[in-house]
Amino acid sequence: MAPLIILSPLQLIKLIIKECGSDVSFEGEENIGVYQSSEWAERGFCQRCGSHLFYKLKQNNQYFMPAGIFDNSEGLVFDHQVFIDEKPEYYSFANETKNMTGAELFAQFAPTPEN
Repeated sequence: MAPLIILSPLQLIKLIIKECGSDVSFEGEENIGVYQSSEWAERGFCQRCGSHLFYKLKQNNQYFMPAGIFDNSEGLVFDHQVFIDEKPEYYSFANETKNMTGAELFAQFAPTPEN
């Protein structure tokens, strides 16, 4: 089962994403723009419509992609939430998930001094 993660930085946007690993390829790469969103990650978007396509960790080339861009959602399991410390009180899911605060997430993915 492929994991799904709720990503909600600063509560500006809630995004259900799929962890895709590093073996990712794209069709229509000429339409993909990339920008450096932090020291440790970059984001990809469609240059034609502006849709968010991926979040990629630079350290290990790990991709996280919106679940909604996949044609087939069979086998996806929602099992992880990040920025849990910033979620509104009314926002709650019934299933058990691994929960991480923003600080825990940044500590896990921020580059180490030797990188």
